[in-house]
Amino acid sequence: MGLHPQPTLYTIPAHRAFADALAAGLIRRFGGETMGLARGLVLLPNNRARRALTDAFVRASGGGLLLPRLVAIGDPSLDEAAGAAIDPADVPEPVSPAVAPLQRRMILARLVSEERVRAGQPVDAAEAVRLAGELARTLDQLLVEQVDPRKLRELELTQELSDHWQKALSLFGTVLDRWPGELEKLKRIDLADRRSRLLGRLADRWRHTPPAGFVCAAGITDSAPAVAGLMRCVSELPHGMVVLADLALDMDEREWLALGPHAPDPVTGLRRRSIETHPQFHLKLLLERMSVNRSEFTLWREGGGHDATIARGRAIANALAPAEFTGKWTTLDADQRRLTGIVAAELATPAEEAQAVALALREVLETDGKTAALVTPDRALARRVAAHLDRWGIEIDDTAGRPLSILPSGTLLTALAEAAVQRFAPLALLALLKHPLVRFGEGRTAWLDGARSLDRVLRGPRPAAGLAGIDTHLADAPDREAKRRAEAAVWWPQARALLAPIEGLFGGGAQPLPMMIAALRETAQALCGDALWGGPAGRAAAELLAELEAQAGSGPAMVEPESLAPLLKTLMDEVAVRPPQGGHPRLAIYGLIEARLQTADLMILGGLNEGTWPGQPAPDPWLAPRIRSELGLPGLERRVGISAHDLAGALGAPAALLTRARRDAKSPAIASRFWLRLQALAGERFERAVALEGWTRALDDPGEHVPETQPAPSPPAELRPKRIAVTDVDRLKADPYAFYAKRILRLMPLDPVDADPSAAWRGSAVHEVLEMWAREDQCDPAKLHARALTMLADAHPLMQALWQPRLMEAIDWIVEETARHVADGRMLVAVEQDGKCEIAGVELTGKFDRVDRLAAGGLAIIDYKTGKPPSAAAVAEGYSLQLGLLGLIAERGGFPDAKGRADAFEYWSLSRKNGKFGYIESPVDPDGKRNRIVTADFTTVAARNFTEAVREWLTGDAPFTAKLHPEYAPYADYDQLMRRDEWYGRERG
Repeated sequence: MGLHPQPTLYTIPAHRAFADALAAGLIRRFGGETMGLARGLVLLPNNRARRALTDAFVRASGGGLLLPRLVAIGDPSLDEAAGAAIDPADVPEPVSPAVAPLQRRMILARLVSEERVRAGQPVDAAEAVRLAGELARTLDQLLVEQVDPRKLRELELTQELSDHWQKALSLFGTVLDRWPGELEKLKRIDLADRRSRLLGRLADRWRHTPPAGFVCAAGITDSAPAVAGLMRCVSELPHGMVVLADLALDMDEREWLALGPHAPDPVTGLRRRSIETHPQFHLKLLLERMSVNRSEFTLWREGGGHDATIARGRAIANALAPAEFTGKWTTLDADQRRLTGIVAAELATPAEEAQAVALALREVLETDGKTAALVTPDRALARRVAAHLDRWGIEIDDTAGRPLSILPSGTLLTALAEAAVQRFAPLALLALLKHPLVRFGEGRTAWLDGARSLDRVLRGPRPAAGLAGIDTHLADAPDREAKRRAEAAVWWPQARALLAPIEGLFGGGAQPLPMMIAALRETAQALCGDALWGGPAGRAAAELLAELEAQAGSGPAMVEPESLAPLLKTLMDEVAVRPPQGGHPRLAIYGLIEARLQTADLMILGGLNEGTWPGQPAPDPWLAPRIRSELGLPGLERRVGISAHDLAGALGAPAALLTRARRDAKSPAIASRFWLRLQALAGERFERAVALEGWTRALDDPGEHVPETQPAPSPPAELRPKRIAVTDVDRLKADPYAFYAKRILRLMPLDPVDADPSAAWRGSAVHEVLEMWAREDQCDPAKLHARALTMLADAHPLMQALWQPRLMEAIDWIVEETARHVADGRMLVAVEQDGKCEIAGVELTGKFDRVDRLAAGGLAIIDYKTGKPPSAAAVAEGYSLQLGLLGLIAERGGFPDAKGRADAFEYWSLSRKNGKFGYIESPVDPDGKRNRIVTADFTTVAARNFTEAVREWLTGDAPFTAKLHPEYAPYADYDQLMRRDEWYGRERG
């Protein structure tokens, strides 16, 4: 049986539902016989198309039907997907097996690393794996296009390239030279090469022995030579046919020829640039490689169940015309520019866009049997839409899947690697310990209680590195966290035991990658149990780790621990985890590839912004654009043309909704070139989904914005505290609400985890050093330096570098000042002592930093400051009276070791003044000079101000008004609680 002299070629226009039309036509042609369809073979572009056509056959048959064999020839594992139809077992010389993709990736990463080291440009393992992925994609393009890699050596463009591209080209060529030797050792070939060989051998076999049943190649747009050769063969089979999607038969011949590819100019040798961004370019290239002409195609007679109008198809084709031919838009009739059935919704933000899409999908469900699908390359939009629908109890399948790196199993592995390499720094450690998969199940509540106790203890500056650093920190935690410290100390050993095995391996420099993967896997298993490997994401993680552990030996010999987390993330980003089928039967979310050959009553095309649809062409780090052109590889812009073809196909549904947001997460967004073309073509007839846009805004519109009033709670007298510390008096007077929140509501602000050393922390550290120097060293000048250096040893290196020189100079000043006072007859009495006394019906408590006995017998109240002391003006206004109140307690005998009349009040500041670190400043003056309070009157003034505040707020009934005197209330600990930004400034006009 010979081949047809003329190929059998069809096209189904975009305004028809491809899968439904194809199924209807095949049933009409071959369904008359009982086994007519079952003996047939349909070649499709991908597995998603197989499901779409299966569903279409079910709809078209109305009952039982024996389907033809459906084979996705775009599947890389072609032999497994197609079975005996493509790669029969009885051939005399079977095609060699292909190298495993991850094994190839690791080998290429090793080759890249070795060559970069030889070139004096070493890279870490994570970057090598990333570059290996890009190199593998470029190598596959060479193999798919059947370009001999040796052609690189024949190019004479080196002088025209920058140094960067010359180096990249040289490295690429060197790796390609070594790669065949690696394949020879493995007795394997590349997967893309194997696919081409299988398709070529299949075409040869069919030319000599055509199959008994029909063969239909449908919806395939891959223009690879091997695919084109097979499709040419299929078109010439006795019962063969090729059916393309949306081939522009009505396109003007001048436009068609302008697309390219063009032959070189016979005189100059220059080649006119192809219009690869056009949606028909890849189809034209396929036709040229099949050696067929557009005129040989005929329209597929049958229609689908979800067809649009011919007029809309023509309008879309006009909108996507090459740029140099868009001038014809002004001469087109109104019918040729009308986009009937297409509406557009332009929203303000991505959140609004997601809500609008979800509303449109929800509305479809109000009509029985009606279907809808969202098509978008924007995975964030897809996730948001799914979340919105979930609020209404609607589950929807996102067939494009989600990357493993953002799913719980993936984030657990990266969190564990990050925590280990950071030597269990607090932020990374807590993120790991609180991960939702850790101790998943019955014991999780107790585990989280312990992790939260540890969280409280670890707040503030970072402790020493490693698990031992956590041990030390738990032993030395501040007294205010005594309860939490005790809870954490009981819980921590069990967590420590789980993490200890990985600490030694990750803290010892470069290690073999298989060892690190094994340690990561075992520790993850210990933390999470089998919950880590459950579900689609868990299975994907288990498969990836198992394969990586098996193939890691082929990669770089030694890997730094810092590289493991980014290496894993690079690989997990490429693993798409698709949920099991089970979402709503009438709704779906598709990526662009998954949407091909799909249709619904309403197709929603979301994310139509430049950079999203179409996406930015990914740069090739190995081959410059000019090199790619000379080698005959697809241009980086070809993806734009393919995405335009995807858009045209999706617009063939009975109704279509276009959506975009005017800004993305960071900045204003530019409308997609496709959106702008459709808008320019339709003009005033570009219909807007006004009602949908209004509903989206109305959902979040409160109707009226009522400003919040300045809070002023007034609790009953029995709830008002009768005890107050001297440090809280200013807060009570300047910001009564903050005092209320702290003392009555008992809400305490928490330090951030892994915080930079704050002024308060530095002050506490210096106070502790000076206290121990006075108590244990009796102010020995030789020992203060050592204590300060010991305190700084645990601080961050940057803090040591910045603060140590200043602190040492200030400490020298304290030693000198103390020695001078001793010489003047002034002696230290006590340091860091608590005291109290009763005034105006409440108990006043306080703690001084230091008290000296003056030569005349009076007391000097001293407060250490690492920053600038309070101003004399604030003291005169009745604020910053802490020293006066401490003196008042001393005069009333409230301090056990410091009783007597207070005759001096001093701030010893360690900050800079007049070019030196360290100075003494007093808020009072013996004679009241410079508008300062007279020293002898200071405690009296402090007592009067304190009594007035007590009678107003503590024993009285005055409300605790927020920010009563904001100029003396600089701290913002409770600003969010009082909703400050909603009212502050309003009452002041």
